[in-house]
Amino acid sequence: MKIYLAGSVPKGDKEAKSFDDWRVRYRRAVGECLDAEYIDPYERDLPEDDFLCIFGKDCQQVKSSDLILVCAENKPGVGTSQELVIAKMFGKPVITVLPKDSPCRRSNVVFRGKTIEDWIHSFIFAFSDVIIEDIAEIGKVLAGLKDITPKDISIVEEAMEHCRSIEEGRAKN
Repeated sequence: MKIYLAGSVPKGDKEAKSFDDWRVRYRRAVGECLDAEYIDPYERDLPEDDFLCIFGKDCQQVKSSDLILVCAENKPGVGTSQELVIAKMFGKPVITVLPKDSPCRRSNVVFRGKTIEDWIHSFIFAFSDVIIEDIAEIGKVLAGLKDITPKDISIVEEAMEHCRSIEEGRAKN
């Protein structure tokens, strides 16, 4: 199984010195469950100033993966967000690690006077097939991976239709 590791990467050598390498923890946790090949967008020998090449390589790697494993423990960057969309374009299963009370998942958030007990960023919700709170839960998810039907890019149209039906229902009231 090829697993693409989507998540924050250090931007330059200076940032790399103080970077929390979540990838080590994720590989260790997955390794306890199965033997996998990892595709890591940070491990590449490409000209970092050829931005189209970097983008193309990331897209190629997502496409060639069997599974996308997303670290959303901290605020995901633009690249991670786009990798989720690209994964759906290719119909790849996405498992996202998203702890409670992290930047994209908050407890008891109030919007316009209404409390949402477990708020999850809508884009992460829509483009993830499974959301877990801790990488330690990965074994259970991987054991049932064959039963997961990955969303594809049609989730975008489905979400828009869902919203239209909500808005039409409100207009009738």
